[in-house]
Amino acid sequence: MGAVVSCIQGVFRAIGNVLMAIVNGIASICMAIIGGIASVFNIIISCLTCGKAGHRKGGHVGSGTRTGHSRTSRI
Repeated sequence: MGAVVSCIQGVFRAIGNVLMAIVNGIASICMAIIGGIASVFNIIISCLTCGKAGHRKGGHVGSGTRTGHSRTSRI
C-alpha cells in the first residue's frame, strides 16, 4: 500500500514540476518581450533627443582638467 501512495506522490510531483517549468518558460518569454519593447523605446527616445537623453554627466574620472594645480618651474 505504501508503494502505491509513493508512486502517486511521485506522479503528482512530476506533474507539478512540469507545470512550474511551463509557467517559468512563459514568464521568461514575457520578460524578453518587455525588455525588447523597452529597448525599442530607448532607441526612439535617443533618436528624438539626438542621443542626449539617458547619459550621465561627469561620470568620466580624469577628464583632463586640473583644478587648483599649477605647474611651476623651480629655479
